[in-house]
Amino acid sequence: ISQLRATSAALAVLKQEMQTLASQLPEYPIVMEMFGVGPALGPQLMAEIGDVRRFHSKKALVAYAGLDAPPNDSGDVTGKHKSMSKIGASSLRRTLFLVMSVYLQNAPLDEPVYQFMDRKRAEGKPYRVYMMASANKFLRIYYASVKAYLETLERF
Repeated sequence: ISQLRATSAALAVLKQEMQTLASQLPEYPIVMEMFGVGPALGPQLMAEIGDVRRFHSKKALVAYAGLDAPPNDSGDVTGKHKSMSKIGASSLRRTLFLVMSVYLQNAPLDEPVYQFMDRKRAEGKPYRVYMMASANKFLRIYYASVKAYLETLERF
C-alpha cells in the first residue's frame, strides 16, 4: 500500500510538472480549447507533435503520425485497399486514439470530427478504421488551427 501511495504521489507530481511546462508553450491556449483534449492529453499531444511549423503541410504531419496511406503500386498492379502506413510516431497514434475515445464517450454532435466519425461508423467501417480516419481528420484540424494561431502571434 505504501508503494502504491508513493507511486500515486510521484505520478501527481509528474502530471503537474507536465502541465506547467506545457503552459509555457505558445500554442497551449488553442490546444486546450480543442474538444477531447484535457489536462493530461493536451500536454502529451503538444509534446508528441512539437512545433507544427516544422511540417510544411498538414499531409506531412499526418505522415509523421503514420496515419497516411502508403503507396501500394508494384509494377502493373495497383492496390485498391490501402491501410495506414504506421511509419511514424506510434506514441502519437496512441495519444490520438485516446483523444478519439473521448469523442466516442461524449458524442458531441456539433463537433466536425465526431460528425465524420459517426458518418464512417454508419457506412459500416470497422472500429479501428473509423477511429484512425477520425484521428487523421483531428490532426488536420489541429495543424490548421495551431499554425494559424502561431502566425497571428508572430504578427504582433
